[in-house]
This record gives sequence, C-alpha cells and structure tokens, in this order.
Amino acid sequence: MSALKNGEFTKVDVDGRILTVTINRPDVMNAVHPMVSQEMSAIFDAFAEDPELWIGIVTGAGDRAFSAGNDLKYHAELRAKSGARPASPTSGFGGLTNRHDLDKPLIAAVNGVAMGGGFEIALACDIIIASDKARFALPEPRVGLSAGAGGMQRLARQIPLKKAMGMMLTGRHVPAAEGYELGFVTAVVPHAELMKEARRWADMILECSPMSIRATKQVVMRSLDNPIMEVSMKNMRYPAYVAHRNSEDAIEGPKAFAEKRKPKWTGR
Repeated sequence: MSALKNGEFTKVDVDGRILTVTINRPDVMNAVHPMVSQEMSAIFDAFAEDPELWIGIVTGAGDRAFSAGNDLKYHAELRAKSGARPASPTSGFGGLTNRHDLDKPLIAAVNGVAMGGGFEIALACDIIIASDKARFALPEPRVGLSAGAGGMQRLARQIPLKKAMGMMLTGRHVPAAEGYELGFVTAVVPHAELMKEARRWADMILECSPMSIRATKQVVMRSLDNPIMEVSMKNMRYPAYVAHRNSEDAIEGPKAFAEKRKPKWTGR
C-alpha cells in the first residue's frame, strides 16, 4: 500500500474499489519523463497486488492535457548531457504500456490532448472515455521518432488498418468525435462531465463479478492474435478463467439471481 500515495509527479485517489491515478505535471501538459513512469509503475504494481482494488482510472491534471507524451525537452537535455536515452521501467512508458499481465480493467479519462506516448497510455487501457475537448495523435514521425510504446501495434489492432495507417503515417490530430467514429474511443462527453462519466462506467463494471471481469479481459487479450478459433476458445488454458470458474463469485451470482437480489461479490 505504500506506493498508493501522491508522488512528486502523480496523484492517487482511492474510493472504495476504484483507484484513480492522475499524471500531475500540468505546467508541461502532463508530459512523461522517466520519473513519472517510475512513479506510475510503482502505483500500478501496488494496484495489481491489492485485492481490495478492482478498477483503475487514469487521467491528467488540469484542463488542457491527458498527456502530451514523451517529455522531449527532458529527452533532448539528457541526450546533450550524457548521450543516453531516457529509460522507462520494464512495465513501459507511464508504467503501463508493457504491462501485459494486468487483468484488472483500466479506464482512460482523456481530458485534453493525448499525443504520442500519452495516446499510447490511453490505448493500453481497456476503455477510453473522452472529453469533447480531447485530441489524439501519434505524431512521432514529425520529430524523427516512432510510437515505440505500443502505439503502432495497438492502434492497428483496435481500428481498421487503413484508418490507423492514415493516422500514423501523417501524425495528424484526431478530435474526440472522430476517435469515437474510428472506434478507439468508447464514449465522448462534455468536458465538465468527463470524470462523472468515467466513474459511471467504473460503477457499471463494479456491478459485475471482478473474477468474471478479470477472466474476460485475460481471455480476450490473450486470444486476440490467435487466428484459430478452436484453439483460442480453449478457455481452461487461461488462469483467470479457471480462477473465475472455481470462485465464490461463480456460486454467489446464480444464487443471487435465483433469490432475486443483488449479488455480493467478494473477488474470491
């Protein structure tokens, strides 16, 4: 639990089963440098291990940006001083983009600009709720870089390929409404209602068994790239599915339905 506290560059809030993590560098549009990534990595390590926390929400401080991505000023200064590249933790940019074993659901509440690595953090979440002021892009080629924190892979898997290539090969900015039409945004709401809407989605997830939710996420993500349906449907190969099948929740759900009451989920 020690990592679940405000850091120098991040804020955390725990409300019941929900953890909200805020990238807190509004003066630089919540750009991410290695210290942000390290703080977020520790936070999400603690989130993954805490049985009392079932859902995470990620957002940015202020009204301008979710995250403008890689802190290129810090990047350039480090290269000039040492010749080294900024290093992310093994969990990836923002402590999330390489985190392929987190079965708890994550919601990105995108309150403004989500560019480059900022967009990659959002793409690493399961649901994207966007303010109508949000804008998305993978503009790395415009500054001689590439979207190396999963953006090239995730965007091409989440929307039609030609649409993804149209974004990635131009670096163009996509407003929230277009992101919704393309399919990488789950919902768009007026800016003032963003966090309320993210919480509404979190509450809908909380109505479900957390064991079922984790099983669903794990099976979906691990079977995405398996082209053989017969193989991908061997659900007993997925540990979270096995755990869910053998859980107290799997007994409680049908029992509550039969008794016409709300189930009391334990996550066990």
